[in-house]
Amino acid sequence: MLRKVLRSAFQNQPWRIITARSSSSISSAKVRPPSPFEIVMGALNGNGPVSRRSYGDEEVSISVMRLANIVPGADGDGGDGDDEINQLFLHVDVSKPGQVESLHFLCGLYPDALGIHSINMRPMVEAVDSIAIPSAYSGPVFEDLDERMRDAFHTYVEERGVNDNLFPFLQAWLYVKNHRNLMRWFKSVRTFINENKSAKDA
Repeated sequence: MLRKVLRSAFQNQPWRIITARSSSSISSAKVRPPSPFEIVMGALNGNGPVSRRSYGDEEVSISVMRLANIVPGADGDGGDGDDEINQLFLHVDVSKPGQVESLHFLCGLYPDALGIHSINMRPMVEAVDSIAIPSAYSGPVFEDLDERMRDAFHTYVEERGVNDNLFPFLQAWLYVKNHRNLMRWFKSVRTFINENKSAKDA
């Protein structure tokens, strides 16, 4: 979708038309996570958690990235220019009050499935502005665990609402965020070009 916007814009003068053209597109979409998850205030402007919920005395927070940003070509683009987001990379953090560490899952999310890549314990951070990288031992390779253990961990995250039902919301979220970033980029470029023209005219 973004490719279509870019292709159309550069056939004309993007800094003049792109903002107006996009006003009724992705940026106006109203995205909501499935209950009981809630959107984290200010998440569109940062790189931290997108959504969180309470589960008993636990807090479950989710950060999301496009898998293709980590593994180029992972989305399997068919060359149609639609920039479809079909695979997501999730950071799922489960924390408990009074604990100095939280349980962290790295997952792949698809329209019809969730896969766990790794599990580790990491220090809790009260105010997270970005995804933290663990510095201690991060645990065994998930696929090396016993099948019953793997099934138990999948059940654990699914009981906390982390499953493929989140995919439509997180997919839409990334479309909105990518679109906002694109608009900010065009605005910065337009401002620079217009200021440069003003200086020459003076």
